[in-house]
Amino acid sequence: MTDRRANSRIRLLVLAFAGIFAIALGRAAWIQVVDGAGYAAMASKQQRQTIEIPAGRGTIYDRTGEPLAIGEQATTVYADPRNVVAPKKAAVKAAQALGLNPDDLYPSLKDPTKRFVFIERKADPVKAKELERLGVAGIGFYPEELRTYPQGRVASQLLGFAGTDNRGLDGLEGSLDKNLAGRSGYEIVVRDPAGQAIDVVTSRKERPGKNVVLTIDHQLQATAEQLLSSAVARWNAKGATAIVMDPRTGGILAMANAPTFDANRFTSAPPDERRNRAVTDLYEPGSTFKIVTIAGALEDNVVTPESSFVLAPTIKVADRTIREAHVRGTERMTVRQILAESSNVGTITIAKDKLGGPELARWVSRFGFGRTTGSELPGESAGMVLPYDRWSGSTIGTVPIGQGIAVTPLQMVSAYAAIGNGGVMPPAHVVAKIGGKKVRHGKGRRIVSEHTADRMTAMFRDVVLEGTGTEAAIPGYTVAGKTGTANKAENGRYVSKYVASFVGLVPARNPRLAILVMVDEPHGQIWGGVVAAPIFRDLARFALQYLEVPPDAPESKRSSSLVAAALP
Repeated sequence: MTDRRANSRIRLLVLAFAGIFAIALGRAAWIQVVDGAGYAAMASKQQRQTIEIPAGRGTIYDRTGEPLAIGEQATTVYADPRNVVAPKKAAVKAAQALGLNPDDLYPSLKDPTKRFVFIERKADPVKAKELERLGVAGIGFYPEELRTYPQGRVASQLLGFAGTDNRGLDGLEGSLDKNLAGRSGYEIVVRDPAGQAIDVVTSRKERPGKNVVLTIDHQLQATAEQLLSSAVARWNAKGATAIVMDPRTGGILAMANAPTFDANRFTSAPPDERRNRAVTDLYEPGSTFKIVTIAGALEDNVVTPESSFVLAPTIKVADRTIREAHVRGTERMTVRQILAESSNVGTITIAKDKLGGPELARWVSRFGFGRTTGSELPGESAGMVLPYDRWSGSTIGTVPIGQGIAVTPLQMVSAYAAIGNGGVMPPAHVVAKIGGKKVRHGKGRRIVSEHTADRMTAMFRDVVLEGTGTEAAIPGYTVAGKTGTANKAENGRYVSKYVASFVGLVPARNPRLAILVMVDEPHGQIWGGVVAAPIFRDLARFALQYLEVPPDAPESKRSSSLVAAALP
């Protein structure tokens, strides 16, 4: 080869390398100048990770400071599959430490298309710490809170529950979620190629949720639920509800349903058991609704407790003939006797001949039926009240005795609380404090005069002393209340299914408690005085002793014999 040819080849090679270098230099310049921002963002995204730091959810306490819903420490374990070096080994180590199946973990850990997968959400922090000590590449950890309910079944329908992300899904957990949830924080973390955090670029501290204090007393609540469960079993009933309210304030001390469920296992409970039937479900109240008819007539001064009427055993209203619940002949009865003996004919006579339809409809509305009580309880129903312009000819015969109208247990106990509070209906509520601050609920509204309330209370005492509610008597205490037994309607017709109830006030001379008990579809017995009144008695007796309410009735020989007959 000549020197000239060799030099030519060298020059060509130099030119080729120069060209390649020029192209590489140009491409580098293009990448850095033109596409630089995009590649820088991509690199930053690969190296940086935003980790959310959930805020601690506020605790729900009862009135005594007992926690009803709390957050327990947990650790969520996750992985970035792109940084997992040996997916199979990582799956085995994670499974052994956390008590999981490695075959379930392996598919997600080996998938390079994902940047984030959960290994276990809200794991046991001790087990998670053991895994963290192994230093498995690509596996990360962050603290979380596990919502738990230390009382289990107690007040579960009232409290509701929070989901996996600690957001309230039902009950008070749902309605108070904005207060309980707080605000999450975050950290932007820079990681090395192995996925290990090397720096925290920026962060925002989480803000814990607010604590909530309820008016509920866990001891009263648990007792009410126990009594209801026993009653449902004894009478083979569909369900039962009880509410204990302070008539002076409207604060609810217990709101119980049976059957109930364990809030810690809410996913396995059927929807029917999770519902707070004390505010969501409607029922025809029967004779307990006579409070509206009699109180309205007294307040309007169209009758007095001693006004008397000659009453046949039946009464015809339009195309309907309505009978007494118990057989009797034609009698002269006072208003006091009509209420004590729960006379349907007498109550309808007062409504039809003394009040009239428009005025009765006004009293139904004045007592709050047909609208919600205004409580903070989620899912509260307004009830079903037919407007007066849609009444039929027989409505004046059914509504006065609590038929053809549907109410909630909360509405019903609120009406009796108004009588116990001197005629002023207190605002029903269960929330006492949020974030350490008292929640204002107002002073309530006047329904009837104090004079009418006093006369109603006296007549309700007769119901327990010598009327249909003797099983509700409590030794040492005056008791005022009313029994109720109502047919249930299905597909527009009344069927042989009943609701037995009792609503009362204790001590009657200065009421501290308004209590409702309702048993749905009891079998064997259907009467409110037989099925519901004894539950009222046992619940009220426990509550009076627990709250240290002094007796108000010296036991005379007559009262002793009456209440002794009411004891189990």
